[in-house]
Amino acid sequence: MADGVRLDKWLMVARVFKTRSLAKRACDLGRVTVNGLDAKAHKQLALGDRVEVELGDWRRVLVVKELRDRPLKKAEAPRLYDDQSPPRPRLDALERLMRRAQVTRERGRGRPSKKERRELERWRRRGAPPE
Repeated sequence: MADGVRLDKWLMVARVFKTRSLAKRACDLGRVTVNGLDAKAHKQLALGDRVEVELGDWRRVLVVKELRDRPLKKAEAPRLYDDQSPPRPRLDALERLMRRAQVTRERGRGRPSKKERRELERWRRRGAPPE
């Protein structure tokens, strides 16, 4: 640990992300910067680095105070960084619903169509099991 700690490990230990794979994915998608530059998951962090993480419409700004690559208790995680983030934006219920992705489904999945229901009824009347 003398050189530093991998960015994805530190983000997981600091409880910014629940798992290391989620932290790696955020880095791959360009949602994490270190000292103003896009960072890959394998980037070695040093003390004093400024880590910015984009979480939806909230941008967390963390300054590294301690390097750890092993999990620690939730109450102890904030000692790893100095949080300089603005307050998390509060959304009303309607705005939260509007930000959700639309639900789509493939044809043939979910509820049967009217035509499929008629075919099922025909099969049931014949006594044969539906496929």
